[in-house]
Amino acid sequence: MTGAWIEMGTLARPHGIKGELCIDWHADSPLLLETPLWLRQGSAPPRRVRPLAVRSHKGRPLLVLEGVNDRTAAEALRGAALLVRREDLPPPAADEAYLHDLLGCAVLLPDGGRLGRLDHVEYPGGQEVWSIRTEDEREVLFPARPEYILHLDPQIPAVTIDPPPGLLEIYLGE
Repeated sequence: MTGAWIEMGTLARPHGIKGELCIDWHADSPLLLETPLWLRQGSAPPRRVRPLAVRSHKGRPLLVLEGVNDRTAAEALRGAALLVRREDLPPPAADEAYLHDLLGCAVLLPDGGRLGRLDHVEYPGGQEVWSIRTEDEREVLFPARPEYILHLDPQIPAVTIDPPPGLLEIYLGE
């Protein structure tokens, strides 16, 4: 296997008794569940999985995987990461980028000043949160909501953000 692994979601919990799994889905489109999927549990190497069915329940994808036939088997997969290979994803539009491709990019403020670099992304409670590392290696946890993201330039790459009032003061004391 070559290329970068991109985490598209996390298997959250079983749904029902027939092996369906709730997914904390990080991608914009559940259609990406139709690309070749891989599963990583802990530090084990990713292994290919075959989706048998996908449906939506209360705005969240539910997934049935081959070989997962009951609640016990589904429970054993709780917390596993659903991955795709970067090369299996469709190319983004000219004015878009995959978040994975932006890791390490410059994070700018509305006045053009540099806050730091995008270090990694977390999904506590299903919310996308960016970990931004400042030049002096302090961490700023930024709620990646559309109203706070002003501009994305995948060519540089850089993203300009307008943090909610008081956020930078909490992390940087300024």
